[in-house]
Amino acid sequence: MVKNNKKKGKLKQKLTNKYRLVVLNENTFEERFSLKLSRLNIYILGGLFSITLIFATILLIAFTPLKEYIPGYSSTKLQKDATKLTIDSDSLKNRLAILENYTNAIKSVLTGELTSDEVIDSLQDSAKRIQIEESSLDATKQDSIFREKIESRDRFPLSDESQEKLKIVFFAPISGNISQLFNSENKHFAIDVVAKVGTPVKAAADGTVIFSEWTTETGYVIILKHANNFISVYKHNGTLLKQQGDLVQSGEAIASIGSSGELTTGPHLHFELWSDGYAVNPANYIDFK
Repeated sequence: MVKNNKKKGKLKQKLTNKYRLVVLNENTFEERFSLKLSRLNIYILGGLFSITLIFATILLIAFTPLKEYIPGYSSTKLQKDATKLTIDSDSLKNRLAILENYTNAIKSVLTGELTSDEVIDSLQDSAKRIQIEESSLDATKQDSIFREKIESRDRFPLSDESQEKLKIVFFAPISGNISQLFNSENKHFAIDVVAKVGTPVKAAADGTVIFSEWTTETGYVIILKHANNFISVYKHNGTLLKQQGDLVQSGEAIASIGSSGELTTGPHLHFELWSDGYAVNPANYIDFK
């Protein structure tokens, strides 16, 4: 025990013994700098310096591009590219799903699988139909007279050939200010008409509803198929008043003005007209004034 105490005392004395570090001028031996040190102080300062150096190195590697040079760490650019590709792939999946739904909706009509008789049977079997009050449409006297003329027509001729040869007349689906005209160079295959929210959108001609759904970019969309392979498209609606398979008459309300979809710029109707699969200028067939 005495020996151990002596060893501990000697060790403590070695650690606490003071030493003086003096810096002298070699020519004049003038003292420039002096510092009192002990072994214990040197060990403590060296340990703190080592810990600080290790901590600074870890921070430098973790928060700077230097970590890319360490095996096991991926490149920052590679991570950003992978994230962007993941987002793009999800967006493409959504667009593909919308395109498939659109194609399936109009396939039966374009291929001739859906006939007028089948549409009538489906309407008779349907239990739920949307009823529209005449007063809520704000119809003028001219609209009422025009509708009576339309209802008096024979909408289901016996011969398909007579229906194909029938000259179709289009009417403006809505009245309002035109904010953007048809421009094929800018790929704007439509005419945009500005109107108040809730204003009824009317069918441009007699036809069959082949699509009536919500889409992400263009909101509530309804598409009608007319005679002579004409198709009219109504986008950015606020509400839809008709369902797929419904027969509509020219001038009948099929939707209302809104501002739905990601690509909308305010309450308006985006109206497209297609003939035999090609976009045509609606102004060539309809007087919007």
